[in-house]
Amino acid sequence: MLDKIDLNDIQKIAQDAGNTIMEIYNRDFSIEYKDDKSPLTEADTASHEVIMEGLEKYGIPVMSEEGKTITYDERKGWEYYWCVDPIDGTKEFIKKNGEFTVNIALIHKDTPVLGVVYAPALGDMYKAKKGEGAFKNDQKLPLCSNPDQKEKMSVVASKSHLSEETQAFIDALDTRNIEQVSKGSSLKLCMVAEGEADIYPRLAPTMEWDTAAADAVVRESGKMTCQFENDRPVVYNKENLLNPWFVVK
Repeated sequence: MLDKIDLNDIQKIAQDAGNTIMEIYNRDFSIEYKDDKSPLTEADTASHEVIMEGLEKYGIPVMSEEGKTITYDERKGWEYYWCVDPIDGTKEFIKKNGEFTVNIALIHKDTPVLGVVYAPALGDMYKAKKGEGAFKNDQKLPLCSNPDQKEKMSVVASKSHLSEETQAFIDALDTRNIEQVSKGSSLKLCMVAEGEADIYPRLAPTMEWDTAAADAVVRESGKMTCQFENDRPVVYNKENLLNPWFVVK
């Protein structure tokens, strides 16, 4: 299945969704609130529709943050499925700071094997396909590395969701100097993939669609998204779609 999917086509779908988002971003837009009090804009819905239309030809099931709820009984037998977040970082979108992304991942059973993360306001495109490497704007990742993390470590953390537990983890890191950077959306995982950050701890709630696409980029860059409690890789299509606490390193 994976060899039948053209990564450039998925990139084009993400770009089309990004163009739709930017038309709304550059004018006044309406904001609603979902049952869990998280914001939903007309751009989330419009991006979802563009992505669903683009992926339809593949005949692969889609799990999208803005799609209908799919029961575990229905999805537990999926061999492949798309895991989509039409806009990751809706709070950053509303603040108009540019740090939001379109996320499209292909999951094989419980592992991301293809991912596209597009930040339309920044013009940055991250993409990866299993066995073919990871790229930012067509440059192979990682772009840089830190040879001495004991001396200095760059840590990226959430801009809108920094928990006390995450800050305590950062403060306890075994390094002489900590450079802490805040970033929105799945761009944090991508920063570790490209070498801009050494580590991204997330000891706070996220959903599978928040991380799946960027996690594919992380893994193809030679890094890993590990569960905090046991250091094993994060897995997908669980009965509960809430991610465990994790560390990207």
